[in-house]
Amino acid sequence: MSIRCVVLDFDGTFTDLAVESLPYTSAFRAALRDLVGRDVRAEWEAVTARIESSPADYGWTFDGYVVAPATADPYLLGNAVMQEILDGAALLRDPAVRTAVTQALYGYAYEKTLTCFRPEAREALDGLVALGSAAVTVVTNSKTDVVAAKLDRLGLASRGSLGVVGDAKKYVVTRSSSPRYSTLAEFERSPDLVRPIYLRRGRYLDVLDALWRSGIAPEETLVAGDIYELDLALPAALGCHVALVESARTQRYERERIEHHGGHVIRDLRDLVALAKG
Repeated sequence: MSIRCVVLDFDGTFTDLAVESLPYTSAFRAALRDLVGRDVRAEWEAVTARIESSPADYGWTFDGYVVAPATADPYLLGNAVMQEILDGAALLRDPAVRTAVTQALYGYAYEKTLTCFRPEAREALDGLVALGSAAVTVVTNSKTDVVAAKLDRLGLASRGSLGVVGDAKKYVVTRSSSPRYSTLAEFERSPDLVRPIYLRRGRYLDVLDALWRSGIAPEETLVAGDIYELDLALPAALGCHVALVESARTQRYERERIEHHGGHVIRDLRDLVALAKG
């Protein structure tokens, strides 16, 4: 079956997070300092080292669910570190209040990120759009206008043909009105991971459903991202073709899951063009 829809993650998939996130981390840490009322640099570094030394033991918890590995990118790592420090200080103990505050701080700090694309990003995006056989859409948890502005600066040959859907909330485990929701198992497991991988991410499913309203099937969709749980677990469970963009942060269980679903692990974004050709 030919590919008629291409869904692309943005942060970490098409961008160099090591560079982009530098001002984000500084701003996020400064906000935490204001919140707890003391310098947190030493504690921040100690907690970061502890999490990075045992990446499989830590995850990003949202609404009571561990929804992604804590070390997947600097944004998730910063959130996990903040959670540990808040726990130690016994602050924002109400989960709903803590979520509201930390999400607001994330949005504040994200607006300070730099724009640094991977070297092959423009060629890959232009190549996907030039195929003409599939609608190409960036689907991201970040704000639509911020990501769209970054893409505007990339100098794409066909920027107008590249869609952007922000605030996808791929991390929210919740119900959906989509008829596909009932076909999803609650979670899947990997032999390399103790915790479950939650699949019923209703907000993300709603976004995908909207892209499929013209009669496109999941089996005609290619989804690419750099974090298996956030970007690819749900699409893979629905029958989409999936491609994991590997990095130094990729964990073994992510590769295992991609292999299980018959997907692809790639390092060069230009490989997506060949995959989209089918």
